[in-house]
Amino acid sequence: MIRRALSRLFRREDGTATVEFVLVVPVVISIFMASVEAGFYMAKHVMLERGLDLVMRDIRLGNLGTFENNKLRKLICEATPILVDCENTLMVEMRPISTSTFAISADPATCVDRGESTEVDDHVEPGGSNEIMIIRVCAIQDPIFPSTGIGLHLRADARGGYQMVTASVFVNEPR
Repeated sequence: MIRRALSRLFRREDGTATVEFVLVVPVVISIFMASVEAGFYMAKHVMLERGLDLVMRDIRLGNLGTFENNKLRKLICEATPILVDCENTLMVEMRPISTSTFAISADPATCVDRGESTEVDDHVEPGGSNEIMIIRVCAIQDPIFPSTGIGLHLRADARGGYQMVTASVFVNEPR
């Protein structure tokens, strides 16, 4: 009797769509979340590059004058309103490139470590007349969906943020 009831139960077909739903929907949702994460990452990165380009244009034209402490970071943050907490998560590094070797440092760009309680201090060397300069900018941003594939592979700091790095090269005009 129990065997016959179990046999009837296993032959029933109602509920089969639920099994397919349970197997397919999590995969589709995770792909959707990863694509949204990738879209926001690309939008923030493009806006960071645009902000740096706008500031670099002012530098090349000589509109900025001297580089006071953290002035470049403030200007880049003003030109990049999409970045969250930009003033505290952006690091600017500017230094001359040797014209005898044209070697660019292989060191990764300096980024803010939000796990430490130190103040953000940019590394800016204004360089001299006719010097080739490289400027690298690193911003730390939090993923929207940290548990999706993209959010897991972009981790950079102790608090789960990922880094976005962009760079530009220019020549100091003769003075």
